[in-house]
Amino acid sequence: MAERIEPVGAPVAYETPDAAAMPAGRRDYGRIPFDGLPNTRDLGGLTGADGRTVRRGSLLRSGALIFGTDDDIARLRDDYRVRLVVDLRNNEELAELPDPMEQLPDAAFVHASIFEDRHAGITQEREAQLEAARKRVKESGDPVDFMVMLYPAMLLDEVGRKGYQEFFEALLACEDGAALWHCHVGRDRCGMASVLVESALGVPAEQIRADYLATNLFAPAQLTADGAASLRSLAAVTRAVEREYGDYLAYIKEALGVAPSAIEDLRARMLV
Repeated sequence: MAERIEPVGAPVAYETPDAAAMPAGRRDYGRIPFDGLPNTRDLGGLTGADGRTVRRGSLLRSGALIFGTDDDIARLRDDYRVRLVVDLRNNEELAELPDPMEQLPDAAFVHASIFEDRHAGITQEREAQLEAARKRVKESGDPVDFMVMLYPAMLLDEVGRKGYQEFFEALLACEDGAALWHCHVGRDRCGMASVLVESALGVPAEQIRADYLATNLFAPAQLTADGAASLRSLAAVTRAVEREYGDYLAYIKEALGVAPSAIEDLRARMLV
């Protein structure tokens, strides 16, 4: 019998992923246990296009690397051969908690900010919507109300589109070793980067949802004080993308400018 995975403790009522949605041998959601590095997972083992499987050890999602111990970073360097780190945080976060890239000398570092500092660059209409959501959060005590408004901004506003475009450009150029992307705790900005990569690889929706919710199992409660991963948030951005583009794959091609041939190349490299 597989070992039961217990949630680490989310600050609000939260949803847990459906292990039955995962392929055999991936009921741990690809978790890589580290001493300090939070919520680090391997996309390997997910089902991709044409029934192929995502290659293990090549696509990693995580929380901020600053939380890792020296041994954790050494494992990323030596065991996983990380050759690309994409940091999705803003300038303020980078200045406060920089990635220890000096310990990953062979890895390229790409800063692909999804939100400018203090949400600068968001349209006035979106900012008004977010302010309304903040008020609802104060009234309801449910931080997911805010995230439902914030998630579409990550993909549809100019800053977010540019950040995810830079992320994909870096990922497509990384042809050796593993690529790792992260935000603070690996939930929202990192979560949506993972949704996009999985969509590009043809991972089915039920596995994408389960991978997204697995943050609620592996992200330390002290780092998730502003809420948990919720399918309400994911559904909000999915509806927004479908209205504008049809689906995530079309968004990747049209909004991010990723050529169909580049997607096929990514699949050829990352699916076995």
